[in-house]
Amino acid sequence: MLFSSTVFLLVFLPLVLLIYYLPLRRRRNAQNVFLLAASLGFYAWGEPWFVLIMLGSIAANYLLGLWMARARARTGERRLATAAAVALNLGVFFVFKYLTFKNASLRAVLGAGWAVPQIALPIGISFFTFQAMSYVLDVADGRAPVQKNPLWVGLYISFFPQLIAGPIVKYETVAAEITGRRENWADFSGGLCRFAVGFSKKILLANTLALVADHAFGGGALSVGMAWLGSLAYTFQIYFDFSGYSDMAIGLGRMFGFHFQENFQYPYVSESITEFWRRWHISLSSWFRDYVYFPLGGSRVASQGRHILNLFAVWLLTGIWHGANWTFLVWGLYYFVLLVVEKSCGWDKRGRTRLRIVPTFLLVNFGWVLFRAESLRAAGRFFAAMFGFGAAGLWDAAAFAALRDNRVFFAAAVLFSAPVAKWLDGRKETQGMAGDILYLAGVLAAAVAAFAYLAKGAYNPFIYFNF
Repeated sequence: MLFSSTVFLLVFLPLVLLIYYLPLRRRRNAQNVFLLAASLGFYAWGEPWFVLIMLGSIAANYLLGLWMARARARTGERRLATAAAVALNLGVFFVFKYLTFKNASLRAVLGAGWAVPQIALPIGISFFTFQAMSYVLDVADGRAPVQKNPLWVGLYISFFPQLIAGPIVKYETVAAEITGRRENWADFSGGLCRFAVGFSKKILLANTLALVADHAFGGGALSVGMAWLGSLAYTFQIYFDFSGYSDMAIGLGRMFGFHFQENFQYPYVSESITEFWRRWHISLSSWFRDYVYFPLGGSRVASQGRHILNLFAVWLLTGIWHGANWTFLVWGLYYFVLLVVEKSCGWDKRGRTRLRIVPTFLLVNFGWVLFRAESLRAAGRFFAAMFGFGAAGLWDAAAFAALRDNRVFFAAAVLFSAPVAKWLDGRKETQGMAGDILYLAGVLAAAVAAFAYLAKGAYNPFIYFNF
């Protein structure tokens, strides 16, 4: 079920809110059980059998958490329990996401005769698997108390706002809110506005620019202009698609009294690749930092070589996390190389200057070409077209039409990928009631326009559902 679907907006969400706030108000245990049931129903929509994998993950990680709590004082047993938790979660993750890719790669190397089973990918497995591991690892390190009630572990892992496309919510950040949260009007109204903003970003910007990107990456001959327009369209599409979903998830969480961490902080105004990854998909970056990079020693190691090895491990895993394709692996290693060069030159520590936004943005844009391409060969052809090699001229009718028909959306994408919304939010705070009214009017107008666009049955995918 998509947040940006009429079923969710007109049936599921209103019904869940009505039951949660009317018959179940001030009955915390009943509210939690209801949210768990609603979340499992949300996940089962369309592919019911996948919910069995979810239930298995909940049961296994609940038992692993109890073992972790018991073994915490005994180093050997704690290490064994940690190894079992990581092996179990990553084992399931590997089977569903990478086994087919691994077998196909071996078949290509070894020749015919190697069976390649086609395994359906459960939606959001990358997100809820890492979230489940967060629970057992936080319990193991004493960052959060063990949860004795399996239903509450189930609610943490399966809570529908962030279940299938993040943000990845670490257990320590919401452990107290599972049973001790306090809903209020400020959170509810703020969450509703945040949801509307994310919905508008997704429908009006991401979905529209997706059509340009899909045409450019479709495999046909490209002019230089169309290749650049396609790469820029995808660069903005993936930002407004994923940040829009995160806005909706964070807003929904607040409507039910949960506070998730921010997942994006205007990454396209970054002045270095290091800064970009502090601003882009923050929940994933912080997950790898806390559970991989720091345990390996981070930057506080005896040699520069060991530090580089730690960075290599993180970015190799980041590429692998995103998908079973060589393009994702190379994309992760691309950022590893950029970050090593940047840190070696001290680029990430030099004085701030806005002029560095442009080269940083271009490097990120090149990375998204790798990310979007169907294969490394397709990425190579696309890069070649961008720089005039094998391109169908400098400019053509397709490029002219794409720019003419979408110039307003490109302009809005550039504008709203900068901190304009943050500035407007600050302005309304200084202008009192008039500012609040103007802000709400703007949000409402955008949401109505987005809903009208959605009602026409427009193109409506979610990129990160694939991960």
